[in-house]
Amino acid sequence: MNVPLQNNDQELPISSLDIIIVNWNSGKLISECINSIKCAINENFILLRIVVVDNASTDNSIEMIKQDELPLIILQNSANSGFAKACNHGAEKSTADYLLFLNPDTKLFDNSLSVPISFLKTNKNAGIVGVKLINEFGEVSRNCARFPTPLKMFFASLGLDRLFPKIMSGHFMKDWDHLSNRIVDQVMGSFFMIKKPLFEILDGYDERFFVYYEDVDLALRTFKKGYISYYLADAQVYHKGGGTTDNIKADRLFYILRSKLLYAKKHFGIFYFILIFIATIFIEPIVRIVASSMRTSSLTEIKEIIRGYKKLIYSFF
Repeated sequence: MNVPLQNNDQELPISSLDIIIVNWNSGKLISECINSIKCAINENFILLRIVVVDNASTDNSIEMIKQDELPLIILQNSANSGFAKACNHGAEKSTADYLLFLNPDTKLFDNSLSVPISFLKTNKNAGIVGVKLINEFGEVSRNCARFPTPLKMFFASLGLDRLFPKIMSGHFMKDWDHLSNRIVDQVMGSFFMIKKPLFEILDGYDERFFVYYEDVDLALRTFKKGYISYYLADAQVYHKGGGTTDNIKADRLFYILRSKLLYAKKHFGIFYFILIFIATIFIEPIVRIVASSMRTSSLTEIKEIIRGYKKLIYSFF
């Protein structure tokens, strides 16, 4: 379903934007991301602030940032507070019309900001906008997703979505080429632009999600308020992908599973939460280990899976 752009003959006031980037050991990527913002600025909007929230990085990524031309603010946390909490911290003092939550492994093009801002400005029922993500191979990343449902989340824990991908459409919209504009349930958090008043009404990100599922939770709450999330193929952003958790696979798995269970508990009710909890704790690790054994002979991935699940079990018990 496409939403037509609303024509407005009356001249609207110029819009303002704040960009929030959460950094955690991103190396030179954060500096490259900030430098790319310059090419996306034009007279159609005002960039008030770029707020970098550093989650206690141990590399020298913050020291690599050398930028005098942009309105840059760096907030440094003494400990890793998590992605959701860091985003809220970065948005706290914003007076902008729109907020853009941007991953440090992205680079902007000349239309990356003006096109989504214009769309949000002229479409009252649009609350969140995402854009086309181009990966390092020049391919379009199929990054939009459907809202999870209790049964789909349960069946995914059993591995049935992998066995019957055509029957059971997964969370990510891999069946759509992402080459056209359309309403979606969720745009990915790597480029997540939202109207600031709506963000305030929703009380921002739910900080119980340390990382993962915070973006789909916010999108669902946006939808329940009567606003849509929209994917714009007309604007593009480069996205390296993988993120800074690539090198800590056990921790990454732990946070994904923990956030999944938090999401189920928050949105699905006690019956489905218990069902998904049992499947996640007792069945899903076996499914993952078997799938890993079929893909590779290395024991490293299996050990990481076991470590991730141990951490998850200890967190609940």
